[in-house]
Amino acid sequence: MKNSVSYSILELAIVSAGNTFKQTLNNSLALAKVAEDFDYKRYWFAEHHNSESVGSSATSILIGYVAENTEKIRVGSGGIMLPNHSPLIIAEQFGTLAHLYPHRIDLGLGRAPGTDTLTAQAIRIDFMKAAHSFPAEVEKIENYFSVENKTSKVRAAIAEGTDVPIYILGSSTDSAHLAAGKGLPYAFASHFESTHLLNALNIYREEFQPSDGLQQPYTIAGVNVVIADTEEEAERLYTSLIRMFFGVLTGNSQPLHPPTEMTADLKDVVQHPSLHQMLKYSFVGTKETVKVQLQEFISETKVDELMMVSTIYSIEDRIKSAKFFAEVMMEINNEKPLL
Repeated sequence: MKNSVSYSILELAIVSAGNTFKQTLNNSLALAKVAEDFDYKRYWFAEHHNSESVGSSATSILIGYVAENTEKIRVGSGGIMLPNHSPLIIAEQFGTLAHLYPHRIDLGLGRAPGTDTLTAQAIRIDFMKAAHSFPAEVEKIENYFSVENKTSKVRAAIAEGTDVPIYILGSSTDSAHLAAGKGLPYAFASHFESTHLLNALNIYREEFQPSDGLQQPYTIAGVNVVIADTEEEAERLYTSLIRMFFGVLTGNSQPLHPPTEMTADLKDVVQHPSLHQMLKYSFVGTKETVKVQLQEFISETKVDELMMVSTIYSIEDRIKSAKFFAEVMMEINNEKPLL
């Protein structure tokens, strides 16, 4: 039995049409401050490249930006796409962050490129080799953070012994096996990949091996959340997310469109198998409606933490939705123990 489910935010720094990158990043900080005030556990930045509509490309810099301008909320990566990077450099960056913002920095690691194949090759010419070597690359990161690495010829001295929990991110069962075998917490990208969620969670829990840092399995699931004062307003705000995902599927990514009325055509688009699979875990409506949806999701998945993705056009509506989500989670956690 556990008494509560933690709640957090995954931030992609989506650029709304008419906004600059500067405005977008400032809005990310504004949302992080609200998250801190409403007891969100952590605020993670994703890593994406070669997109005019996503501002979260220099992940470690954005983590520092938010950590510097907040006081207690944990800030981290959701995630660092490790095949894009040298494990040594990542260890040095996050070790530095850990000294500047002690006990507040998380390092989530993923295998995907966060971009298209051509860009991945531009980032790192041996990307595919690094992707296939992901477990070994994670091992290198762990070694660089260990005190025992002091005797190694290659060191990330600033990282050694720092408090930077490592999380494995994934959208398939491969990541579940890895996280379980290493005894690391596991975050699943169910905000855009729903197919393998339940299977991956089961694999992780069944295969979990306790480690020095974690004695029991710890699971996080991503969900899209849009909460407004009325059902109609929430559906209207949701149209921006629908169009964004449709653009991803059709190779026509653009800045986030302003919301429109929910039309029959848009409802039909959501029912397309590919889009429906991506948006399956999207909870849209009033606080009352979303509360019921979240309770069902928590009961089905038994996750320890929900990581909310808030893809809404205006920062005012994003903040309002985030406040509502926190209030819903507080109600859920205070009502009764969750199985």
